[in-house]
Amino acid sequence: QVQLVESGGGLVQAGGSLRLSCAASGRTFSNYGMGWFRQAPGKEREFVAVISLNGGNTYYTDSVKGRFTISRDNAKNTVYLQMNALKPEDTAVYYCAATGYSSSLYNPNRYTYWGQGTQVTVSS
Repeated sequence: QVQLVESGGGLVQAGGSLRLSCAASGRTFSNYGMGWFRQAPGKEREFVAVISLNGGNTYYTDSVKGRFTISRDNAKNTVYLQMNALKPEDTAVYYCAATGYSSSLYNPNRYTYWGQGTQVTVSS
């Protein structure tokens, strides 16, 4: 089992920044790829970003490229999502998730463990 706890969400004006954190406990954190997803009201859960086991590879959905940065600190069992130049359409509940797979990582079904989510609200 891997337990994931997100933090860092909140209310921010458009153009502002937030940094989300996801602290992991349980099994060896460095054995898992880590992803961030988001879900807005009435919409399906959407892939945001993923980072490989050692942090050497990252992938982003097109709508956040150049604005969001995913990173991890395996010594602290934590993954981060730095979000800059936020837009109202970024408003959602953000979830971190852990996966043992190495392909199709935009698909939430590839992830085994999920956090409870943290709300991000961007006002215009």
